[in-house]
Amino acid sequence: PLPSGKAGYEGSSEEYIEANIQLALALIRRLHGATGTTAKIVLPDGPEKRRCSRRFKAAFDMTDGVSLGCLEDDPVAAGGETGVASQSQQSSGGGGGFFSSLKNALDLDFGGEEKGEWLIPCRSDLYVITNCSCQELPAVERYMEKLPAGTPVLLFNLELDTLRADLGLLGFPPKDLHYRFLAQFLPVFYLRTRDYSKSVAVAPFILNYSGALFRMYPAPWQVMLKQERTGSYVCVAEGPQRFALGEVKEELQRSLGLEDEEGSTMQFLRRGYKTTTWWEEKSEQEQSTQWRS
Repeated sequence: PLPSGKAGYEGSSEEYIEANIQLALALIRRLHGATGTTAKIVLPDGPEKRRCSRRFKAAFDMTDGVSLGCLEDDPVAAGGETGVASQSQQSSGGGGGFFSSLKNALDLDFGGEEKGEWLIPCRSDLYVITNCSCQELPAVERYMEKLPAGTPVLLFNLELDTLRADLGLLGFPPKDLHYRFLAQFLPVFYLRTRDYSKSVAVAPFILNYSGALFRMYPAPWQVMLKQERTGSYVCVAEGPQRFALGEVKEELQRSLGLEDEEGSTMQFLRRGYKTTTWWEEKSEQEQSTQWRS
């Protein structure tokens, strides 16, 4: 997991993006050392790829079994002549005399990726896609359609719940993208922390508590309660299927003895009419239940 200060775009987006790349490199380094698996880190577009190639050149040079690409690339392009041509273009500076002069004069970025074997187009055993926004999810789907059937793809720290919340809004992809595409992904690591409060009729009148929904494959989904004194988390409920966020809150209240009487008016007023997000509801449009398991 990311450090708490970089666990999202609320702070510096550059720190979050760079932390994801560093973690992906660490994952690939360990995976290649243990199994010999080769992996490609896939970024949203060319500018992000060029920035990464300059910022993390030393790390890529020292990591075996890794390559770098973007969603605009052909994911199954092999090395050989294609790779040599690509490296030759990188050495030339990417452009004629006019563009080269303009780039130097105005400090513009027309290309100029760093040189390295990890930039030569090649096929990989695993594709690690990271730092994509909601608008780029359709490009992720198109990229995967070009891969051979059965090729493993890892969506790395994309904060899919945040991205799902934007689906269907004006200017964003339709909700069908979740039912058709995102629902196929099996959650391997998931951690979502939440803070809650509940009013009571006796002092201190407001009770604050925190918890998390946690899953690390192949272990089951777990609802975790944060201990106030130690700051550690303990499991209070677990199951083979993902808990909806409303169910997480109810399990935490039950563990603390704060649940309302079942079917009471107070329970309805506190819970409300709708206790799940649209993607957590059962739907006939959902083509896979992998994301729930």
